[in-house]
Amino acid sequence: MRIAISGKSGCGNTTVSNMVSEALGFVMINFTFRSLAQEYGIEFWEFCKLAEQSDDYDLEVDRRQVEMALAVEDCVLGSRLAIWMLKEADLKIYLTATTEERARRVLKREGGTLAQRYAETTKRDKNDSARYERLYGINNSDTSIADMVIDTTNLQPDEVAAMIIAEAKKLQQKGNA
Repeated sequence: MRIAISGKSGCGNTTVSNMVSEALGFVMINFTFRSLAQEYGIEFWEFCKLAEQSDDYDLEVDRRQVEMALAVEDCVLGSRLAIWMLKEADLKIYLTATTEERARRVLKREGGTLAQRYAETTKRDKNDSARYERLYGINNSDTSIADMVIDTTNLQPDEVAAMIIAEAKKLQQKGNA
């Protein structure tokens, strides 16, 4: 079974994807801009600026994610575009949260001020959406492709993971995955 989990920055993609993969014993695939920035030895926000100037970074991250997911039978792919890029996913989940909550979560993870993180989160959303539309014709606000859309604003990560795990187990019992 392949599970794809997507959402904008701060929605809980990485945390929830890790919890789901661990609980189900699946391989976790979370190769992101952060991963590539680390490989290149570049600060994340600087890497994002480079990505604005060249599509090569997006294309490499997206290609490698799909390759990794297709190389294993049971996996969780957590990325901004997972539900659109991994067409072979048996279960597609989209996580949402308010911009305010996402900024608070990014603040906890990366520090700074709430105003700074809110501005960066808003800017990143806009930039990411424009890139996805330009590169792939994907409108990442259209979640109609998702099997489940979960608003994580007032939920703990373990609650979100439990919802996804329950749905995955239902699919497994039906023999659909």
